[in-house]
Amino acid sequence: MYDLVIAPFLEFEFMRRALAGVLALAFGAGPIGVFLMLRRMSLVGDAMAHAILPGAAIGFLISGLNLFAMATGGLIAGFVVALAAGLIARATELKEDASLAAFFLISLAVGVTIVSVRGTNIDLLHFLFGTVLALDDQTLILIAVNATVTLVGFALIYRPLLLECVDPNFLHSVSRAGGPAHILFLALVVLNLVSGFHALGTLLAVGIMMLPAAAARFWARDITSMLAVSAVVGAASGYAGLLLSYHTSIPSGPAVILVAGGIYAASVVFGPVGGLILRLVPRRHLEA
Repeated sequence: MYDLVIAPFLEFEFMRRALAGVLALAFGAGPIGVFLMLRRMSLVGDAMAHAILPGAAIGFLISGLNLFAMATGGLIAGFVVALAAGLIARATELKEDASLAAFFLISLAVGVTIVSVRGTNIDLLHFLFGTVLALDDQTLILIAVNATVTLVGFALIYRPLLLECVDPNFLHSVSRAGGPAHILFLALVVLNLVSGFHALGTLLAVGIMMLPAAAARFWARDITSMLAVSAVVGAASGYAGLLLSYHTSIPSGPAVILVAGGIYAASVVFGPVGGLILRLVPRRHLEA
């Protein structure tokens, strides 16, 4: 058991770095994923994950695999897409989700084209699937700082976000914090996707955000517990996924997401809050 579960992280520094990065991602992205789900914006996270690809690709063209350039480009691209989708939704009859879907497809095509023209297949794989086993000090610091900023910012906007999920009309009648909170929330989404981009790539970055949140829905009845469960599920997925990758030689990023997907599937079946088995068991009705 020691050789299977603990030894890889004690013997190899790259495994410890990968674990530190995945844990920081899980604790930062988990709460964001819960509120994306509660606000019915789950696919927005996926669209935003692909929206950062052109910016990161332009940073790659300018400075190569430079962390600061790629992160800055990804942040700018994410903010531009979020603002443009919102403006189009308000200025035209097109809904915001349709605008994001359009930008999602355009951004993915543009980003892949830029990397393919000026880079190699290895560079393209780095952009799409990340390199969680090759995190350096700068990337780890970036992920840790982004997770810290996310938790602090999340604490500042927690109440208006919660009220907007439960009763948006009441929030709009008593406060004007809904709009700024929504903008800051989207900024935190982009921030976490930029962190996840370096570890898991654009195609899988949103997985560590949404799968633990979706699984937590079947284990918790209140939002506070859901936030905690999502972070724990994300951390467990990262730990188990890295072990799976180490022992089976499959890519580490997909391994982490596969474990998270397995936990989600098990939660759908066995979860005590709305799970399939619980629904199939007949309940005892109250007797008069």
